[in-house]
Amino acid sequence: MKITHLQTLCLSRIHEPENQWIVGGIRAVKADCAIVLVHTDEGITGIGEACAYGQPDRIKGWVEFLSAELIGCDPLDPNTPPPPHYRSWSYDCAVAGIDCALWDIRGKAAGKPVAALLSGAPVNPIRLYASSGCRYDWGVNPRQVIDEALGYIAQGYTAMKLRIGTEWAWDGVTVDRFLGLMRELSQTVKATGKRFDLAVDGNQRLTEAQAMPIAAELERLGFAWFEEPIPQAQVDGYARIAASVEMPVTGGEQFTTVEQFREYFDKKAYDIVQPDMGWCGLTEGMRIARYAERYGVRVMPHNWHNGLMTMANAHYVAALPRPYMCELCMIQGPLQWAILQAQPEIRDGFLHLPQAPGLGVALADDLEARFPYITGSWALPINRGEVMAAR
Repeated sequence: MKITHLQTLCLSRIHEPENQWIVGGIRAVKADCAIVLVHTDEGITGIGEACAYGQPDRIKGWVEFLSAELIGCDPLDPNTPPPPHYRSWSYDCAVAGIDCALWDIRGKAAGKPVAALLSGAPVNPIRLYASSGCRYDWGVNPRQVIDEALGYIAQGYTAMKLRIGTEWAWDGVTVDRFLGLMRELSQTVKATGKRFDLAVDGNQRLTEAQAMPIAAELERLGFAWFEEPIPQAQVDGYARIAASVEMPVTGGEQFTTVEQFREYFDKKAYDIVQPDMGWCGLTEGMRIARYAERYGVRVMPHNWHNGLMTMANAHYVAALPRPYMCELCMIQGPLQWAILQAQPEIRDGFLHLPQAPGLGVALADDLEARFPYITGSWALPINRGEVMAAR
């Protein structure tokens, strides 16, 4: 089998005004998607979603550039490129999309799900956590996040990750005010009598001085983890925060190589690492998992954007030595699953992996006509005045 050509679908969908969401000082105005297709001379086509974040056109350019190295190669050979990552966002995502598509081909050729190629005993179904908490506004209705959590409980989910709301400086939000909301959220969730884990993603927006008391109180409240509280480069700060609590401190979603994780492993800065298969690819993702296991660190992938990437990350979770959960974006809109012919079964907060070969899903028809690509960023910077005017 030989690779004949590569293709990238660049897709977008504008969020309706009522479905736009705000976190920090940005407003998300559209959903993007970049899908890489690897075609072969035996009629098998592999599909993989690259982590877009507003750059599908740049990802497409890198896929076209790299195709010269791939055309004529055997996609079943594990030594077939893509070439190594080198820490450019769009380049790394292009490599990841190609890599996931190659694994889809290998699964289809072998007649096995990708998870079964990655592990001799993959788990199925995969526990999901509802990922959002991006719509509550400290100046309007911060309790919206509590209503949102109750909604996910009603849908059968057993875990949720929330962010820290709109820009704190706009409304004089303090650590104490944030923790007051987290106490109310925790108490409300516990009163339902349902199993429902909570976690907080700081989006690297806090200082270490803020993160320390937040970590301590989240641990007291029984939160499942505290994700990326401070800027990613502050590895020693992460190590101090992680050492101060038993609750896991997590991060690393933007890292695409073992080498980038090494200092965090050595300094015990992360209790759980969160590589994303749309950013690093399945090959490097499994390598990261092997090193994480060596250090006694758990793995739980970051997973935002659309359904094809969710499938790659779910197969990854299924193949891990200590499977935990897979993230599911709750606010991506119709593009998330409309790119596929059929949405996989999600029941009671668990994703049931199809037993079809490869990633187990097929692309819907006419995607570029239905979701034409819109250039520009997926999110726009805003200020408090713009938010209040929009209300």
